[in-house]
Amino acid sequence: MPTWSYSIKFRDESRIAKAVKWDIPVHPKVVREVCSVLKGMKLSEAKEFLERVMEKREAVPFRRAHGKQAHRRGLADRWGWPAGRYPVKAAWYLLKLLDNVENNAEVKGLDLEDLKIIHIAAHKGMTLKRWMPRAFGRATPRFRVTSHVEVVVAEGEA
Repeated sequence: MPTWSYSIKFRDESRIAKAVKWDIPVHPKVVREVCSVLKGMKLSEAKEFLERVMEKREAVPFRRAHGKQAHRRGLADRWGWPAGRYPVKAAWYLLKLLDNVENNAEVKGLDLEDLKIIHIAAHKGMTLKRWMPRAFGRATPRFRVTSHVEVVVAEGEA
């Protein structure tokens, strides 16, 4: 069984809360773009942003995986980048992860209104490889890529 640990270490873990979500059935490219937007936000602000993304009222800028992306209204004004999408599935899973880290912070006794996302990262998860048989002895790959996401929130500026 492989071991896993957070990609960032902290000296004082009394003022932070951590959470991780494994095997999210969303491509790491998409999750990475959403995570890059959320980093540095307050926890309440990030949850409101993800709810707006799920309602398709605000788009997420796609900076790295932006080939043939449509330009969305308001993206260039807020984020300085015109190309983006509405990754509803990724936003739903990340909203659940932020709820989890908020519960972890509440158990630790941290101030929930003062929590800020100081670290959030997406990693490539397991790939489920399947092959669909086709005519004339051929086969088409039907791979399913998953992601792991870790988040660390801190009280104030930690």
